[in-house]
Order: sequence, then C-alpha cells, then structure tokens
Amino acid sequence: MSLQNLKKLKGRCSAAFWPTVRASVMFSALVAMSFHVSVAQSDHKTWSQYGGGPDSSKYTTLNQITKENVGNLTVAWTYPTRDHSTYLFNPLVVEGTMYVLARGNSLVALNAETGKEIWVHENLPGITTRGITFWQSKDHKDRRLIFTINHFIEEIDARTGKSILNFGSNGLVDLRVGLGRDPDTVVRIKSETPGRLFENLIILGSATGEGYMSPPGDLRAYNVLTGKMEWIFHTVPHPGEFGYDTWPKDAWKYAGGTNTWGEISIDEKRGIAYFPTGSSTYDMYGADRIGKDLFADSILALNARTGKLMWHFQFIHHDLWDYDSTSAPQLITIHHDGKTIDAVAEAGKVGFLYVFDRVTGKPIWPIEERPVPKSDVPGEQSWPTQPFPTAPPPFARQGMTAADVNPYMTPAEIASWKKKIANDNNQGLYTPPSQYKETVALPGARGGSNWGTTAADPAKGLVYVLTQDWPSFVPLVAERRLPSSNGRFGESATGKTIYQSNCQACHGATRQGAGEVPSLVDIDARFNLDEFKQVVAVGKGDMPAFPSLTGANQEALYAYLLNPEGKTRPSRVPEPPPPNLGGPVVASGGAPGGLVLPTLDLKKYGGGFAGAPYPDGVDAPKRLYSDYGLDYPYVIAPPWSYIVAYDLNTGTIKWKVPLGEDPELAAKGITGTGFIQGGERRGMVVTSTGLIFVNGRDGKIRAYDANNGKVLWSAALPAGTEGIPSMYEVGGREYLAVPAASAQPSGRGDATYQPAGSTANRAYVVFALPK
Repeated sequence: MSLQNLKKLKGRCSAAFWPTVRASVMFSALVAMSFHVSVAQSDHKTWSQYGGGPDSSKYTTLNQITKENVGNLTVAWTYPTRDHSTYLFNPLVVEGTMYVLARGNSLVALNAETGKEIWVHENLPGITTRGITFWQSKDHKDRRLIFTINHFIEEIDARTGKSILNFGSNGLVDLRVGLGRDPDTVVRIKSETPGRLFENLIILGSATGEGYMSPPGDLRAYNVLTGKMEWIFHTVPHPGEFGYDTWPKDAWKYAGGTNTWGEISIDEKRGIAYFPTGSSTYDMYGADRIGKDLFADSILALNARTGKLMWHFQFIHHDLWDYDSTSAPQLITIHHDGKTIDAVAEAGKVGFLYVFDRVTGKPIWPIEERPVPKSDVPGEQSWPTQPFPTAPPPFARQGMTAADVNPYMTPAEIASWKKKIANDNNQGLYTPPSQYKETVALPGARGGSNWGTTAADPAKGLVYVLTQDWPSFVPLVAERRLPSSNGRFGESATGKTIYQSNCQACHGATRQGAGEVPSLVDIDARFNLDEFKQVVAVGKGDMPAFPSLTGANQEALYAYLLNPEGKTRPSRVPEPPPPNLGGPVVASGGAPGGLVLPTLDLKKYGGGFAGAPYPDGVDAPKRLYSDYGLDYPYVIAPPWSYIVAYDLNTGTIKWKVPLGEDPELAAKGITGTGFIQGGERRGMVVTSTGLIFVNGRDGKIRAYDANNGKVLWSAALPAGTEGIPSMYEVGGREYLAVPAASAQPSGRGDATYQPAGSTANRAYVVFALPK
C-alpha cells in the first residue's frame, strides 16, 4: 500500500483509534484490495453453523417460503426430547443430517427430512446448551462436532457419534489452563454459547461467573485437530499491554469477567473476528477496579489467525449496571454519504445500537462522551462520562419515572409504586447504585438486547433487534454478612441452614422464586441429584457457584428442597426412559474424565459472590455487595418487548412492533403489550424473501413482514420455546426447525415451570410447506 493511501486511511480513524489499529490496518486494507466485499461471507443457503453462519446474521437466501405462501406452513415432523431438561439449542443441519441436544443431555443425529434417529451419544451433562460447532476437512472425510462440557473442549465424530480421543489429552482440552491463574481456583469458565470456526481454529469466549475473583474472560483459539492453544488475548491487560493503565496496578491477577459469553462474528474473507465483551466483576461495585476497565463492555476486532488487536471501542466505562455486550455483531454493507461501507453493528443491553466501519473501527455516526451521575458509595469512582451514539436512535426505553408505572395494576399498587419510584435514586441513564437509596435502572440488567437477539439482511444494511424493557430496582450497596463459616459448612450442617445462608435471599423463604429467579419447588422435576450437585458446584446463568459446599452439604440441601417441612412425602414416579426411535446409542459419557468436575481446594473459597481472597500484596478495598433487583418486570407500562427494524443506510428505525402478547391482558381485550421474553433466550431467522421468523416466550412462532412488521403467520407450539430457530433445505424442500423444549409460562414471569409428567410435549418442531 502506498504512503498516500495509508494516510487517507488514517484520516478516516479518530485519534483514539489510530494507536491500536495502525499496525493491523495495513494488513486489513491489503486484504480489502484483493476482495470486493459487498455482502457477508456466506451464501447463506445452509445452516451448518450456530446462527446460520460465521457472520451470525441468522439470514438465509433459501426462497421457497415466501410472503404469499407462508400461511400454508404446517408441521412436517417433530422430535420429542422426552425429558425434563430445558434445551435452548440451535439445530445444525449438514447434508441431510440434523444435530440436536435431547434425551437427558445427549447429542442426537437425526434424518433432517423425517426426524428419525441416526445415532445417539448419551449422557453429556454440562455440555453447552445453546449449540455446537461443526467442522470438516477440505475433502469432507473428517467431520467433527466441537463443544465445551464442564471445563473442557471435546469433539465427536459427526458420522459415528463417537468421541475423538486423539484430540487434546485423551479427547479433552482443559479450559482452566493458560489463564494466568491457578487452575484449581477457576470455578467456572465454559460458555453456553458455542465457539466460532476460522480455518482450522475453534475460537472461544467464556462464562466466568459474576463474583469477586472470578477468572478473566481471555479470548482463545485452539487447533481443531490437536487441541493446542494457538493464541490468547488478555481482556484484562497484563503489564506492558495496551489498556493496562485503565486498571489498578496488578488488576490482571484478580480482576475477572470482561468476557465474551455471547456470540462471536467473523468476517471470513478479511480474517477478522468480532467479540462483544461483558462487564468486569464484581458487577455492581468496582472499587477494586478503578478506571475505565478495558476491555470490558467493548467490541473487539481481532486478527482471527493471530489474536492481535486491530481496533476496539468501549461502550460502557467502569460498568456498574451489568450492561454486558453479548448479542452477535452484525456484519452489513451500507450506503452512507455516497460511499459503500462494510460495517459492523452491535446492540447492547443499554438499548443503543453502535455502528462502525468494519475495518477501521471508526463510528459511522458520531458517538459523544456525555456527563453522567456520580456514585455516592465510599471507595467507588464511577466514570464521569459515557458514550452516547448520535444515530441511530435507541431501540429501548432508557429511563423510568412515576409516570411510566403500569396502569393495569390495582389502584393501590399504582399509588405505591409511583411513590416508591419518585423517592428512589433515579437520575436517568447510568445512575450508579447508591449507598443511601434504591436505584432505578432501565432497560435494566435483563433488558435491551442479549444473546440470539440480533439478525440482519447483510447486503441491504438492515439489522433486526429483539429487545425488552425490564427495570432493575437495585438495592443499596453495602457489606454482606456471610455465614460464620465464610460459606463453608461442616458435613453435619442441615439443609435448612445451608438454604437460609446461601439461597433464601434470591429464591425466597418459600422457595417460590420471583421474576427471573426460578422456583425451587419440585426441584426433582428438573434436576436429579447429580445434576443438582453440578449446578451448585459451578453455577448456572445468573446463579453464582458454591464450590465450598461439600457433597454431604449438597445432598442435605437437595433433601431439604424436596421436603422442607420434614413430612412424609411420596416418591416421585420417575419418567419412563426415552423410547427407541430408531437410532443406536453409539456411546455414553463423552471422553473419559470429561464429565468429572475437577476437585477444588475448598480452603480457597467462600460461597456465592464472595470469591477467594485477593492475592498477597494487593492493596484492595473492602468488598461491598448489592443485588440486580429484577423481581418486578411488570411494574413498567407495556409494551414490554419489541422487534425493531433498522435501516442503517439512513441510521433510522424502519419499524418497531410489540413482540408477543401478555395472556392476562389479552384475555381482557388489551393487546399490543409484548411479553417479557426472559432476557437472553430468544432468536429469529431472516429470509431473502422478506420474512422474519421469531419464536416468542408466549409459546408461539410468528412470521413478520420484514418491510413493515406485520404478522403474516403464527403457530402455537406444544411447549415453551427458547433459543434460535434454523432454516434448511433437503431434497428440494425447505424446512423451519424450532426448539420447543422448555417450560411454558403459565401467566406472567419467567419462573413458572411445567409440572412433572408434562414434559412429553417438549420437542423440536419442524415446519414446511405441504408437498
């Protein structure tokens, strides 16, 4: 590249970006000269990767199903999961074979035309729940299914269903190794979202947990054939690395999070991987991480072959709200100011859509640093400004006042909530948690955009976002009184004592849960003892890990949850084993040792969010705690959820319509309310024929007109639906596969589950036009 062209390119970058992109822009620009990239990297005709392809667009060019005939869709076949587990799985389809998760956390290969089982690899508890990754050699003879399970990467032969034992060490790669921490202190690391392939690399993020001393969310790439780690990017920079000075000294030794637990997108032709990252831990108080905290709450563009930083942008400085970035960066081509630009758009929990030049990282529209409220918590130093995009407009409400209270509550409830909100700490967007008052945050920690909730029509520059408004009422930041055992109990401790010390604050005295916190009543309808022990040991979703609880403690807690009043209770009749639907069980348990959680040194741990002590020599402040305040999603007036269409050629919202209907209000004739979608558990498929298929939390799959948001078709599903649908073609016929394999809410909230014995309806439901 000539010096003149390089100077022109530099002129397109702001001063803040240039130091971090200068070296890698030359590489990217040279590649860009060799390829005229006007669309994303896939022909979008298959669904062999999570989200439809490497660009995570959830887009297909299959054109058999159109606006004119979508109303004729009917069920072609179903595959029952036949167990109590919740599956958020995005089915993959490769040359007529579909891969799903079912039958007690088993990987199953199905005939994609009929649903008949081809093989079953049983007993994989701890496997990634949202999807897996498919890889094949150039000659297509070597085909592998790649997934993480507990703390490991494993691979299974896609043709036979058997574990590949020459991968890693006897079939396993330990993800706790290589993080700059004692592996025995790494309680959680596996992400439920699958990795991304680039050439012979599997590129992974992680889910580190939310507590103090959680591990760092370093980004890593491993060789698909050998399991060797090929590169690592430190999201909490080490000494000498760019961004180190945005943290306290030696923060890399103890700061955690800053992880990609959501979706990764890859520009294959340029060799650029885009990662959205989450907050550093602890989420709600950051006195031990004073500074901007790079690379938390950012989008990172890395060289996919080497892991080198090309450019970055931080959306939230020193996050105190759990406003992670987790939805898939959308790779689109737009026409802006007379130029054709390959762009990337990232939707955040905070309700903004940020749009950048894909190569340089320059914002397409200015992003302004504006003053925000200051923290009143001792030791805390909230950042004085935050980035505000000037365009496009937000897709979610970004504040709540007494005037926004739900008018459909009772008069007494309305008056009570209006008074409460008027007296809360409520200074608008980015109001930090307080020492003196409860704090209002909207869209809230479970609001805005989350994993699975973005898609695009890449060549047209159209981006679609699923969003919800879920206010957080964050309690005071204060010291937390831990049990005298610091989270550790003797083997004779009662289950009631353990529950009251560790669980009751979230799940309530009656175990019923509230809002996003699930009920623990009839726990054995969802977890057997072994599954329960695993969840307690490593955590699940927003629940922290409790590795300090011994096996005896776990058993005592489980027994208490089953029978808290100590009364004689009839044993639950076990569900019958899954019927043999034609496929042989070819293996069980994965690679040897992959199901066994490593033994942890219990002396190093406290329970819940407390975490281990700081390393010797670290001058860290007293730890304070708060809560996410997620118990009251319906306090705000509807609509509660939307599907939003953006035209990023103009930077405008093309249309915005409520997503789903609240059953209680619909029964009273009140429509257009949307439905609390349960946060990060929703997906869609966009077609070149102008349709958007969305599975909603209210138990329906809908087809929207991509031009105006009008519902053109809907179908009721036999059970609740979470995760992302898939679209594929086999034998000249086009299919839509929908995971309907979770609890169906009965009324409001996200914590209601089907009772035992009602799991027979859970299934993968596949639609097609009549033959």
